[in-house]
Amino acid sequence: MTGADGRAVPESPLPSPYRTIFAAPGTKAFSAAGFLGRMPLSMMGIGVVTMISQLTGRYGLAGALSATLAMSAAVLGPQISRLVDRHGQRRVLRPATLVALAAVAGLLFCAQQRMPDWTLFVFAAGAGCVPSVGSMVRARWAEIHRGSSQLHTAYAWESIVDEVCFIFGPIISIGLSTAWFPEAGPLLAAGFLLVGVFWLTAQHATEPAPHPRAAHTGGSAMRSRGLQVLVVTFVATGAIFGAIDVVTVAFAEERGHKAAASLVLAVYALGSCLAGAVFGLLRLKGRASTRWLVGVCAMAVSMIPLQLAGNLPLLAVALFVAGLAIAPTMVTTMALVEQHVPRTELTEGMTWTSTGLAVGVALGSSAAGWVVDASGAEAGYVVPVVSGALAAAVAFLGYRRLSGPVLTEGRAEHDRDRRRTDDDERVA
Repeated sequence: MTGADGRAVPESPLPSPYRTIFAAPGTKAFSAAGFLGRMPLSMMGIGVVTMISQLTGRYGLAGALSATLAMSAAVLGPQISRLVDRHGQRRVLRPATLVALAAVAGLLFCAQQRMPDWTLFVFAAGAGCVPSVGSMVRARWAEIHRGSSQLHTAYAWESIVDEVCFIFGPIISIGLSTAWFPEAGPLLAAGFLLVGVFWLTAQHATEPAPHPRAAHTGGSAMRSRGLQVLVVTFVATGAIFGAIDVVTVAFAEERGHKAAASLVLAVYALGSCLAGAVFGLLRLKGRASTRWLVGVCAMAVSMIPLQLAGNLPLLAVALFVAGLAIAPTMVTTMALVEQHVPRTELTEGMTWTSTGLAVGVALGSSAAGWVVDASGAEAGYVVPVVSGALAAAVAFLGYRRLSGPVLTEGRAEHDRDRRRTDDDERVA
């Protein structure tokens, strides 16, 4: 590649569509901050499972605590995001993060001191105050690239970032908790959260402007029928993820290689990461709802081979293949949320999908923990198979809602007002 003066110019390591989305000022900084802030998403739950199993040997308790953490995040996350839509990211995220960090500190202290189980559950519930950093970053991308094909690429990029977190997060969390001390993984996750959130909220130029209460159409973003389908489906999808985390740790431990669970889970995320990278380069035609339905069904079918994996290498291969369906489905989901939810409630709408996943992770990890305790690790892989079947069934039943009209009356009115404002600014 040569420049205007004929001299060779080194090409960017990123493919052109990805290079284009980062042309806007501030995008690299907020994406990097979002990466750090999302590391706890992949580290905290599995870190708690590893910590408790190391300290007590009780996978049922470990899964239940992970489920409590996820359920609490599911309840509190959308409320935090609703406040963000109305008051801005900086004013809401920083105090919420400090509350979550205090609860994590309490959880680690009680676990280390072997305090009663109920104290662990109290602090695990408080730790659910952690904000949905991924939704905050995607809201910034939507503000910058709304209405352009670059938004698809931006969502794909963030899906890649998610999967990179899930490649390295479990490795770091499980590795530190098994090699150093049991509390090391969750402790580092808390550090990532602190740095990521405070760095992100320090960037004012790319922060979406808050929408005052008068600009909202009233009620929750969940009144959108399309969003309801996405969230319910993601409950079942989250159960897949939660179950796989818990069962894979137990599966590796039964074979005498507990630390290898992090590598196997990293391969699962790697499959999704590679698929997301390719998906972001495509310029797809047709309905997003159809692509989403195909993706959900592919995830469901990919759970079946897990029943046949009798050792860690075969399990890693099966999970890599299963991971190929994840990122494209998640990218398409964000596009559908952006279509079906008013702009004034976009952060809340995106967080509701994360909430669905969190509820599913809670149910899946808890169910898998009890199955593992009762029948062993191999039997635990029945949980993601059943969860996948439920996800596919809900997706089929709700497909018509997603393929119908996408603009609600409130969103249409708000977008007309926004266009008038933009026109006035251009005239001025």
